[in-house]
Amino acid sequence: MKRCVIIGNGAAAAGCIEGIRSVDAEAEITVVSAENHAVYGRPLISYFLEGKTDPAHMNYRDADFYEKNGCRVLYGRTAVGLDPEKKEVTLDGGEKLPFDAVCVATGSSPFVPPFEGLDTVEKKFSFMTLDDAEALAEAVNQDSRVLIVGAGLIGLKCAEGLHGRVGSIVVCDLADRVLSSILDAECAGRMQKRLEENGIGFLLADSAVRFDKNTAYMRSGKEVGFDILVLCVGVRANTALVKDAGGEVGRGIAVDETMRTSLSDVYASGDCTESVDCSSGVRKVMALMPNAYMQGFAAGVNMAGGETRFDNAIPMNSVGFFGLHAMTAGTYEGELYEEKTEDTLKRFYVKDDLLKGFILIGDTTRTGIYTSLIRERTKLSSIDFSLLLQSATTAAFSEKERRIKFGGAKK
Repeated sequence: MKRCVIIGNGAAAAGCIEGIRSVDAEAEITVVSAENHAVYGRPLISYFLEGKTDPAHMNYRDADFYEKNGCRVLYGRTAVGLDPEKKEVTLDGGEKLPFDAVCVATGSSPFVPPFEGLDTVEKKFSFMTLDDAEALAEAVNQDSRVLIVGAGLIGLKCAEGLHGRVGSIVVCDLADRVLSSILDAECAGRMQKRLEENGIGFLLADSAVRFDKNTAYMRSGKEVGFDILVLCVGVRANTALVKDAGGEVGRGIAVDETMRTSLSDVYASGDCTESVDCSSGVRKVMALMPNAYMQGFAAGVNMAGGETRFDNAIPMNSVGFFGLHAMTAGTYEGELYEEKTEDTLKRFYVKDDLLKGFILIGDTTRTGIYTSLIRERTKLSSIDFSLLLQSATTAAFSEKERRIKFGGAKK
C-alpha cells in the first residue's frame, strides 16, 4: 500500500487528496495540519469578521471529507524536517512519518518587517487565518481605533470586515495607491473611492517606521494613534522544508508541470510554490485558491502513479468592497483595448493575436470566458473579439466552438 503524506491542510491539500483518490482507492493518506481546523475557504475570513458567516459555513469540503477519503489528519502539528533519502517527514515532537510520496502544501506566512518598537504594541494581529480573524474579532469594540499597515488585498479585506464594528479604520501603505500589485492608478482610484465612501481612511505613499505602544510614527512625520494594529504588509511562501532538504527554491518552491520538485518523490502545490505563468512565460508565485486546488489535484494524481499536468496557471485576483467588484488576470502587456462607463471599467491587453490579461471593474460576470482565452492561448482572430470587449458573451465564438467550450462536445 502506497504511503502518501500531505504537509498542509488548505485548498491544495484537498486537491491532492482528491487527486490521489482518483487513481488509488487504497493508498494511505496522512495530512499534517498546523491549524486545528478542517480545510476551509481562507478568503471567507473577512466575512466571518463582518459577521456574515461562521466557521461551520466556511468549510471547503463536507464534514465527512476526510473520513470518506480514508485520511488520517494530524491537527495542530507541524512538519519540521524532510528527508528525501530516508523518505521521512519529522514532526514537532520528533515523530517520524515514512512516505513513498509527499506533497508540501505549506502555504505562506505573513511578512513582518523589523519595525522599531513593534514589541511595545500590546494588541497587534495578522490577518491570514481563521484563528487570526477570531482573535481580532475578540479584541475590537465599537470604540476601537484600528490602524492597518498594508493596502493590498489582505489589508483591505480586513478593513471591510471591521467596518461597522469599530470606531475608526486607517490604512497606510508605502505605495501611492491601493492594490498596487494588481491595479493601475485609475482602477485603484475607483476601488479606493468606494472604500472611502464607507468610512475607511488612507495614508498612502506613507507608512509606519516606528511604534511606541499605541502610537505609530510615520515616514512623513505624522503621528497616528491606535488601539488595534493589524499588519498586512505581505506574505512569503513557506519554502523551508524543501530548501533545507536541498531542493530548488526561489521565491517559492520550484515545481514542474507535474508538481514535482527537484527532490525525488517530493511534490509541492499551492501558495508555497512558484511555477510558470502561461500568460507571460515567467516563473512566479501565483497564490490563489483555484491554482492551489488544481496544482494539488495534479500532484495527487502523479503521487498515486497516474499521469497529468497542470501547465496553464495564470495570476488571477477577484475582490469586492462594499458591492464594487474587480477581477484581474494574466499580464498587462501589449496593446490596450478599453471600455469605460461611469460604473464600469474594462481593460484588455492583447499581444501576438492573444489575450494576455485584463482588468475589470464593476462588471465581473462570466469572466471565465476571458480567462479561458488566456489559458488556452486562443487566437483572437478566430473569434469576434469586438463582441467580447462589450460583454462576456458566447456569441463571440463559432457554433462549433460553443459546442466544445460550453456544451461539452469533444474537439
